[in-house]
Amino acid sequence: MNIFKTIINGALIISTFSIGFESIAGNEDRIGSAGGSEMLVNPWARSSAFGSAGVASTNGLEAQFSNIAGLAFTDQTQIKFNYTNWLGDANISLNSAGIAQRVGDQTVIALSLQAFGYGDIDITTVDLPEGGIGQFSPRKNIINLGFAREFSNSIYAGLNVKIINENIANLKASGVAFDAGIRYVTGEQDHIKFGITLKNVGTPMKFEGDGLSQEIFYQGTGGNATMVQRGASFELPSLLALGFAYDFIFDENNKLTAAAAFHANSFTNDQFNIGLDYGMAFEKAAVNVRAGFVGEKAIFDREESTTSLTGLTAGVSVDALLGEKKIPLGFEYGMRLSNPFGVINTFGVTLSLK
Repeated sequence: MNIFKTIINGALIISTFSIGFESIAGNEDRIGSAGGSEMLVNPWARSSAFGSAGVASTNGLEAQFSNIAGLAFTDQTQIKFNYTNWLGDANISLNSAGIAQRVGDQTVIALSLQAFGYGDIDITTVDLPEGGIGQFSPRKNIINLGFAREFSNSIYAGLNVKIINENIANLKASGVAFDAGIRYVTGEQDHIKFGITLKNVGTPMKFEGDGLSQEIFYQGTGGNATMVQRGASFELPSLLALGFAYDFIFDENNKLTAAAAFHANSFTNDQFNIGLDYGMAFEKAAVNVRAGFVGEKAIFDREESTTSLTGLTAGVSVDALLGEKKIPLGFEYGMRLSNPFGVINTFGVTLSLK
């Protein structure tokens, strides 16, 4: 009885938030008014190649981005490392790493980190606009702490806590956000899946530091004084996502997963995601080929579009049992197309222990 009460309460909480989203999601007047846009970037190769449509189907550590409830499907231990050349030729690196661990028959916990690097930038001043006095390296980091649990053979739920940090040479901002998600699985072969998740709900952020202070000449004393300016706070890019997935199981070695999702964004255009994942299993290996599309308003109109991504995604992964101990090791690749930045590539490796 307590289990079902917990499930019902969780569903009611997410549904209550979703009612509020109806009035703000996709509001064109709010586009671009939030910060923390890095929280909307899928750092993982497999689920990004799937068009980020796996709200109801993405399992394991990658579910920390798609729908935290999917973390409950981790077998035992999963370790991942991924690298992305974010925005193609823009020279932005995105390094992602994490570990998921089953701690009981029904519970899984996870820890992951996403780190954005923007390279070294010359420090300039009014007097020295060409630089020459040093460099600084902007950083954006997201730490994820996830928890997911299997409540029954059909219902799974999870909670994810995010710690966000952004900094340049003399300014920094920090914040905390939460994700909550539920997944429902049904069908004779568990081949029908539904998912709902509320993401990036948290505290406003504000930049603080020495970069907001300036030395000025104060006529009242005839000397110099320090003027400190106040930075404006900004909201996080919260969203509500709904998803559906169906597995076409041809035989024990061949399966096609088709998925669709809708992302109701508070501060960007709403998005519709579709994805296909065809998997082939062999004696000591498995190959998955993925493709997807992320659509939103005016995505094909470069003058009106509010995103540099053009929607198309694709990728492939190979999982094999290596050596005499049959260590399960996976290699993954995902790509996204961008205009005008070119191709965004994500490479990764996954170690899954049972």
